[in-house]
Amino acid sequence: MAEAVKSAERALAILELLTTTERPLTFTDIADSLQYPRSSLHGLLRTLVERGWADFDLTHRSYTLGIRTLEAGNVYTRCLGLVERALPLMEQIRDSIDETVQLAVLDGMQNVYVAKVDGKQTLTLASEVGRRLPAYATGVGKVLLAGLGHDDLVQRLRVARLEPFTQNTILDKQRLLATLEQVRRRGFAVDNEEYTIGLRCVAVPIYDYSRHTVAGLSVSVPTIRFTPKHRERAHAMLTDAAGQISAALGYRPARMVASVEVR
Repeated sequence: MAEAVKSAERALAILELLTTTERPLTFTDIADSLQYPRSSLHGLLRTLVERGWADFDLTHRSYTLGIRTLEAGNVYTRCLGLVERALPLMEQIRDSIDETVQLAVLDGMQNVYVAKVDGKQTLTLASEVGRRLPAYATGVGKVLLAGLGHDDLVQRLRVARLEPFTQNTILDKQRLLATLEQVRRRGFAVDNEEYTIGLRCVAVPIYDYSRHTVAGLSVSVPTIRFTPKHRERAHAMLTDAAGQISAALGYRPARMVASVEVR
């Protein structure tokens, strides 16, 4: 039992070390920092990688945090009250523009809806709390994918299969990468009838204290009403709400960022 506890402590120490830096760490970096026997360190790292808590870059032979840490962080954020903080603001947006508002988090290559308030319109996004949709085909999903680190995103895309849902679904991975880079620069994403014909949306990211994207907030609008004026109003309200939620989660911007007009 004592040996098991020691292994658990050492595994947690490795994870804590990986959280202290944004650069990948080599085996030597970790060994020098923690001073663990190299034989046991190899085994611990292999287990962490196999379970998804750490990620190993074969090309550079370095380690970073794995996808399971993001999933755990998303759950923790929700436990801190992400949904509870977001719902009143989502309802304000819905009441103001009478459109459907969604809150989602990322799981692999899917966005998972954790909250939704419906407008009175007959045409709405095929979403409900707990439902998963392909992130590459939705506005809120693209916001979440754009919040990933480059290597993480490329790795997910490498094994992903992009299936068409409408004639507008992005199926070329290089084009998707370019689109996500644009989303990252502009700070918002749109869905151009990529999952449902007749329905578009605009989405913005929500950040936590570490300035990582932990959720996405979106408004879905029937294409017939998705005029530039309506879109800009939705975008402005989403940006304000996401800013309030992010601040409640401890987010503090490194510097002021100029507002971006929705085009």
